[in-house]
Amino acid sequence: MKLGIFFLVIAYVLSQFYRAFLAVLTPVLGAEIGAGPEDLALSSGLWFLTFAAMQIPVGWALDHIGPRRTAAWLLGIAGGGGAVLFALAQGPLGIHAAMVLIGIGCSPVLMASYYIFGRMYPAAVFATLAGAIIGFGTLGNLAGAWPLAWAAETFGWRQTVGALAAVTAVVALALAVFVQDPPAVAHGEDGKGSLLDLLKIRALWLILPLMFVNYVPAAGMRGLWAGPYFADVYGSDSYGIGIVTLMMALAMVAGSFAYGPLDRLLGTRKWVVLGGNLLGALCMLTLWANPTVGFWPAALLLAAVGLFGSSFPMMMAHGRSFFPPHLLGRGVTLMNLFGIGGVGVMQTVSSRVHAAAPAAPPEAAYQAIFLLFGGLVLAGCAIYLFSRDRTD
Repeated sequence: MKLGIFFLVIAYVLSQFYRAFLAVLTPVLGAEIGAGPEDLALSSGLWFLTFAAMQIPVGWALDHIGPRRTAAWLLGIAGGGGAVLFALAQGPLGIHAAMVLIGIGCSPVLMASYYIFGRMYPAAVFATLAGAIIGFGTLGNLAGAWPLAWAAETFGWRQTVGALAAVTAVVALALAVFVQDPPAVAHGEDGKGSLLDLLKIRALWLILPLMFVNYVPAAGMRGLWAGPYFADVYGSDSYGIGIVTLMMALAMVAGSFAYGPLDRLLGTRKWVVLGGNLLGALCMLTLWANPTVGFWPAALLLAAVGLFGSSFPMMMAHGRSFFPPHLLGRGVTLMNLFGIGGVGVMQTVSSRVHAAAPAAPPEAAYQAIFLLFGGLVLAGCAIYLFSRDRTD
C-alpha cells in the first residue's frame, strides 16, 4: 500500500506540473506557434474543465472498480497521449486538444489517493494526509517553474514535453503494478447510492460555493496569468517569470503542509478555511488597487496568494466529514469537481475579461483579473460563514 501511494504521489507531481506549465511556456509558444495569452487561457481552462467533468465518472469508477485500474489506465492512455500531442502541436488548436487529453489523464490521480486515505486510515488524520500529498505533489509546480524554463531553453520545449510523455507512461505502469485497491465496504454497500444522495446533504450546500472559488486565484495566477502579467507590466523574460512562479509554487507547498494539521491543533476546520481565504482575497485586492507596486512586492503578494490559497485539503476534509462510507469515492470527486471546475470556468472567463480590458496601460487588463479573483473568494467566504463546522 505504501509503495502504491508513493507512485500516486509521483503521478500527482505530474498532474500539478501539467496544470501549471503553460505560464512558463507563454513566450516560446507565442513566438513559435502563435499561441497568445488568450489562447493559452482557453487551453488552461479546457484542462480544468475536462478534469472537473471527469470527476463524476471517476467517482463512479473508484467506488465500482477501485483506484488502481482507474488511475493507471487514464494516466497512461490519455495523459501520456496528450503529452505526445502537445509536443507535436503546430498551433493553438493542437495545444487545446492536448490539454483536454492531459486533463482526462490527470483526473483520477489525487482522488485515488484520497479514496485510499478515507478507506484505510483514521478519519482524524484525513486533512493532514490530504495536505501532505498535495504538498509533496506540488513539487510538480516547482518543476513547472524555473527548471522547465531552463529545460525548454536548453533542449527545446518539444523535446522536454516529449520526455515528460515517456515519464507519464512509466508512472502509469507503476500504478498498475503497485497500487492496491482497499477491501470492499462492509455489508456489500460498495457502489450503492448516487450523486443525488450526496446533494441531499444540506451541510454541503454552504461549503461547495467556496470550494468552487477558493483555488481560483492560486491556480489561475500560478498556472497562467503570472507569466503574461510580469511580461507585460515588468518586461520579464522566461527566467524572471520562472523565478516568480517558483516562489508561488514554494508558497503553495508550504501552505499545503501548514493547513493540514491546523484542524487538530485549533479544533476547527471552518475558521481555519475562512481566515486563510480572507487573507488570500486581501492579497488579490491589494494587487488590484496597486498593480504596479514593483516586481518583488508583486511577486511576494502572489506568493502569499499561493500560501493562503492552499486550503483545498482542509475544505476536502470538511466536506468528507459529512459523507457516508459507501459514497466516499463519489463524495471526494464531487468536492473536486467544484474545486477544479471553478478554476476551469474562471480561466475561460478571465480570458474574456483580459481581452475586453483596455489595451493601455498594460496593467489595466490584469487589474480586472485581480478584482475578479479577489471578489469571487470574498463572495464564497460570505456564504461559507454560515456553514456547520465539523472535525473528526
